[in-house]
Amino acid sequence: MTLTRRSFTTLAVASFAMPAFAATEPRWFNAGDDLATSGRDVVAYFSLGNEDGVMGSDAHSTEHKGTIFHFANAENLATFKADPDKYAPRFGGYCAFAMSKGYFAPGDPDAWTVHEGALYLNASKAIRARWALRRASHIASGDTNWMTHFPGER
Repeated sequence: MTLTRRSFTTLAVASFAMPAFAATEPRWFNAGDDLATSGRDVVAYFSLGNEDGVMGSDAHSTEHKGTIFHFANAENLATFKADPDKYAPRFGGYCAFAMSKGYFAPGDPDAWTVHEGALYLNASKAIRARWALRRASHIASGDTNWMTHFPGER
Protein backbone atom coordinates (compact mmCIF):
# COMPACT_ATOMS: atom_id res chain seq x y z
CA MET A 1 0.00 0.00 0.00
CA THR A 2 1.37 3.39 -0.95
CA LEU A 3 0.39 6.37 1.13
CA THR A 4 0.76 9.61 -0.79
CA ARG A 5 1.34 12.96 0.85
CA ARG A 6 -2.26 13.92 0.03
CA SER A 7 -3.61 10.68 1.57
CA PHE A 8 -1.46 11.12 4.66
CA THR A 9 -2.60 14.74 5.07
CA THR A 10 -6.22 13.66 4.67
CA LEU A 11 -5.76 10.97 7.32
CA ALA A 12 -4.06 13.41 9.66
CA VAL A 13 -6.79 16.06 9.29
CA ALA A 14 -9.56 13.48 9.59
CA SER A 15 -8.05 12.13 12.78
CA PHE A 16 -8.81 15.37 14.61
CA ALA A 17 -12.47 15.06 13.70
CA MET A 18 -12.87 11.46 14.84
CA PRO A 19 -11.67 10.90 18.39
CA ALA A 20 -14.86 9.02 19.30
CA PHE A 21 -14.54 6.85 16.20
CA ALA A 22 -10.92 6.00 17.00
CA ALA A 23 -11.93 4.56 20.35
CA THR A 24 -14.12 2.00 18.57
CA GLU A 25 -11.41 0.63 16.27
CA PRO A 26 -10.97 -3.14 16.47
CA ARG A 27 -8.05 -4.51 18.50
CA TRP A 28 -6.30 -5.77 15.34
CA PHE A 29 -5.96 -4.11 11.97
CA ASN A 30 -6.80 -6.33 9.03
CA ALA A 31 -7.33 -5.38 5.42
CA GLY A 32 -10.80 -6.90 5.31
CA ASP A 33 -9.43 -10.45 5.16
CA ASP A 34 -9.62 -11.15 8.92
CA LEU A 35 -5.90 -11.96 8.89
CA ALA A 36 -3.24 -10.24 10.97
CA THR A 37 -0.57 -8.66 8.73
CA SER A 38 -2.57 -9.70 5.64
CA GLY A 39 -1.38 -13.26 6.12
CA ARG A 40 2.34 -12.50 6.52
CA ASP A 41 4.30 -14.71 8.92
CA VAL A 42 5.05 -12.48 11.92
CA VAL A 43 7.79 -14.78 13.22
CA ALA A 44 9.63 -14.59 9.88
CA TYR A 45 10.06 -10.81 10.24
CA PHE A 46 12.53 -11.41 13.07
CA SER A 47 14.99 -13.12 10.72
CA LEU A 48 14.53 -11.00 7.57
CA GLY A 49 16.83 -8.25 6.37
CA ASN A 50 15.06 -5.51 4.45
CA GLU A 51 12.86 -7.80 2.39
CA ASP A 52 9.10 -7.71 2.25
CA GLY A 53 7.23 -9.99 4.63
CA VAL A 54 6.91 -13.73 4.00
CA MET A 55 3.41 -15.04 3.25
CA GLY A 56 2.05 -17.63 5.62
CA SER A 57 -0.50 -20.29 4.83
CA ASP A 58 -3.84 -21.46 6.14
CA ALA A 59 -2.21 -24.85 6.82
CA HIS A 60 -0.11 -23.19 9.55
CA SER A 61 -2.46 -20.81 11.35
CA THR A 62 -3.72 -19.96 14.80
CA GLU A 63 -6.07 -17.51 16.46
CA HIS A 64 -4.70 -15.01 18.97
CA LYS A 65 -6.75 -12.34 20.75
CA GLY A 66 -9.51 -12.49 18.18
CA THR A 67 -7.59 -12.54 14.91
CA ILE A 68 -6.00 -15.18 12.71
CA PHE A 69 -2.25 -15.40 12.16
CA HIS A 70 -0.71 -17.38 9.29
CA PHE A 71 2.81 -18.84 9.26
CA ALA A 72 5.12 -20.12 6.54
CA ASN A 73 5.84 -23.37 8.37
CA ALA A 74 5.04 -25.45 11.45
CA GLU A 75 8.22 -24.31 13.23
CA ASN A 76 7.22 -20.63 13.06
CA LEU A 77 3.69 -21.50 14.20
CA ALA A 78 5.11 -23.34 17.23
CA THR A 79 7.46 -20.41 17.97
CA PHE A 80 4.51 -17.99 17.91
CA LYS A 81 2.34 -20.20 20.12
CA ALA A 82 5.13 -20.35 22.72
CA ASP A 83 5.19 -16.53 23.08
CA PRO A 84 2.56 -14.80 20.92
CA ASP A 85 2.92 -11.36 22.50
CA LYS A 86 6.61 -11.32 21.56
CA TYR A 87 5.86 -11.80 17.86
CA ALA A 88 2.48 -10.12 17.33
CA PRO A 89 2.87 -6.60 15.93
CA ARG A 90 2.74 -3.73 18.38
CA PHE A 91 -0.26 -1.41 18.21
CA GLY A 92 -2.39 -4.21 16.78
CA GLY A 93 -0.72 -3.97 13.39
CA TYR A 94 -1.85 -0.38 12.90
CA CYS A 95 0.62 2.23 11.66
CA ALA A 96 3.13 2.99 14.43
CA PHE A 97 3.66 6.56 13.22
CA ALA A 98 -0.09 7.27 13.21
CA MET A 99 -0.45 5.75 16.68
CA SER A 100 2.32 8.06 17.92
CA LYS A 101 0.20 10.98 16.68
CA GLY A 102 -2.94 9.65 18.36
CA TYR A 103 -4.93 8.08 15.54
CA PHE A 104 -5.42 4.77 13.77
CA ALA A 105 -4.17 4.16 10.22
CA PRO A 106 -3.65 0.90 8.36
CA GLY A 107 -0.30 -0.81 8.80
CA ASP A 108 1.42 -2.08 5.65
CA PRO A 109 2.96 -5.51 6.31
CA ASP A 110 5.78 -4.65 3.90
CA ALA A 111 6.65 -1.42 5.80
CA TRP A 112 7.88 -3.16 8.91
CA THR A 113 10.61 -2.74 11.52
CA VAL A 114 11.82 -5.02 14.29
CA HIS A 115 13.17 -2.78 17.05
CA GLU A 116 14.32 -3.97 20.48
CA GLY A 117 12.56 -7.29 19.99
CA ALA A 118 9.20 -5.88 18.87
CA LEU A 119 7.54 -5.78 15.45
CA TYR A 120 6.13 -2.45 14.23
CA LEU A 121 4.24 -1.72 11.02
CA ASN A 122 3.84 1.65 9.34
CA ALA A 123 1.46 2.87 6.64
CA SER A 124 4.18 2.92 3.97
CA LYS A 125 7.93 2.66 3.62
CA ALA A 126 8.10 6.48 3.37
CA ILE A 127 6.19 6.86 6.64
CA ARG A 128 8.43 4.20 8.19
CA ALA A 129 11.46 6.35 7.30
CA ARG A 130 9.89 9.39 9.03
CA TRP A 131 8.99 7.28 12.07
CA ALA A 132 12.56 5.96 12.30
CA LEU A 133 13.99 9.49 12.63
CA ARG A 134 12.52 9.76 16.14
CA ARG A 135 11.75 6.11 16.78
CA ALA A 136 12.10 6.16 20.58
CA SER A 137 9.81 9.15 21.09
CA HIS A 138 7.30 7.83 18.54
CA ILE A 139 7.19 4.47 20.34
CA ALA A 140 6.70 6.17 23.72
CA SER A 141 3.89 8.35 22.35
CA GLY A 142 2.37 5.37 20.58
CA ASP A 143 2.41 3.34 23.80
CA THR A 144 0.58 6.12 25.64
CA ASN A 145 -2.02 6.52 22.89
CA TRP A 146 -2.52 2.75 22.54
CA MET A 147 -3.17 2.41 26.28
CA THR A 148 -5.87 5.09 25.99
CA HIS A 149 -7.82 2.82 23.64
CA PHE A 150 -6.81 -0.61 24.96
CA PRO A 151 -5.88 -0.34 28.65
CA GLY A 152 -3.65 -3.16 29.80
CA GLU A 153 -2.82 -4.27 26.25
CA ARG A 154 0.65 -4.17 24.76
